[in-house]
Amino acid sequence: MQLSSTAFPSGGWIPRPHTGEGDDLSPPLQWQGASADTVSLALILDDPDAPAGLWIHWVLLDLPATLNSLPEGLERSVELANGARHGSCWGVDQFSRRGYYGPQLPPGPVHHDRFQLSALDCRLGLPAGSTAAEVRQAMDGHVLRQAELIGLYQHGRSA
Repeated sequence: MQLSSTAFPSGGWIPRPHTGEGDDLSPPLQWQGASADTVSLALILDDPDAPAGLWIHWVLLDLPATLNSLPEGLERSVELANGARHGSCWGVDQFSRRGYYGPQLPPGPVHHDRFQLSALDCRLGLPAGSTAAEVRQAMDGHVLRQAELIGLYQHGRSA
């Protein structure tokens, strides 16, 4: 399975409009290669380089298997019209937001933000507001394929 964005290449800088320094819009995402028996998809964006620990920027679960893309600036509604739900994000241990919240850090080293898409053999059925840890636990044993897109971020620098 492959995950890509028209906003930046894998390993490239996340453009300012998709960061907390800009408009904080989710980037457009496209994917291909999910298996025919995929029932749903889950997306988690995290930053393993955050000083406080693994920082969660976005959790989106139960995306329909019929989708192969997400538009730029996806709404932050708790539940989307297609049945997908946003989980809780914007933290390490406590999560206060739902929807996409891009990187926004103080000056420091480069961060490698990971967009991780999983094709699943079931709907997770978790409630909106579920954490990335809860989503990952529910996905255990149900992942058919996975794809990852890495975006670089450093305060004050973008594509």
